[in-house]
Amino acid sequence: MPEPTAQDVADALDALRSSTPLVQSLTNVVSANFVTNVLLAAGASNAHIDNVHEAAGFAAIASGVLVNLGTPDDGTAAAFTLAAKSARSSGTPWVLDPVGVGGLPWRTELAAELLTLEPTAIRGNASEIIALAGLGSFGRGVDSSSDSKAAVPAAVALLESAQVVSASGPVDYIVGRGNSGPVGVSVTGGSPLLTKVTATGCSLAALVAAYLSVSPDPLVGITAAHAHVMVASEKAAKNATGPGSFAVAYLDALASVTPTDLRGAQIEPLTL
Repeated sequence: MPEPTAQDVADALDALRSSTPLVQSLTNVVSANFVTNVLLAAGASNAHIDNVHEAAGFAAIASGVLVNLGTPDDGTAAAFTLAAKSARSSGTPWVLDPVGVGGLPWRTELAAELLTLEPTAIRGNASEIIALAGLGSFGRGVDSSSDSKAAVPAAVALLESAQVVSASGPVDYIVGRGNSGPVGVSVTGGSPLLTKVTATGCSLAALVAAYLSVSPDPLVGITAAHAHVMVASEKAAKNATGPGSFAVAYLDALASVTPTDLRGAQIEPLTL
């Protein structure tokens, strides 16, 4: 499939809101509430099912699954694996968000194990994507110390394990498997205030899971999620005086974004 266009992502938003996909989020304790609110505002729904007794069963019936490594412990790590295996066998799209990978050995090993279960999509900041691909290890906790464009080669390398990969930053870079090799796009825009509110990245990964479930191609789905966030954050920043008011305005903006808004998203093809 060729690179997604703004019209493709506008169509994806129509599909999202007409079906209200249910995302199973195995996410960290810091982000759980915000992830739920973001999905509801955007037009999807959330179920925070992350225990070993229910994770696999729910992954088989969810529209999409998020596995976020923000605050793992032995129990949630086992649930991650169960959910990922179930999603894979059931054909449920699932997203790996490798929070903190590269700087913390145990979760880095866990992420490597999850990669063998072939996530549909991987979404992280530049440092996480580079570390996950084995091209470096210089992250700063959950923050990125690398420019998102620097992560493009690592993102391409990760296509051996995932269908699509994105590196978030001031410009988001997204790559996927094309008919004759990797293809990709950049999504430009957004607001610096996204970095001043916790869980904006985690909730983006959840939104990717929602869009993957309604899109004809994974590259369209992940691009639509990034574009939705970029456009909404620009809208929210116009009505915000700081991080607190931005967080509230951002939820409102996610709900108010229209297909017409997304037709104006700054999506450009990448030369790979």
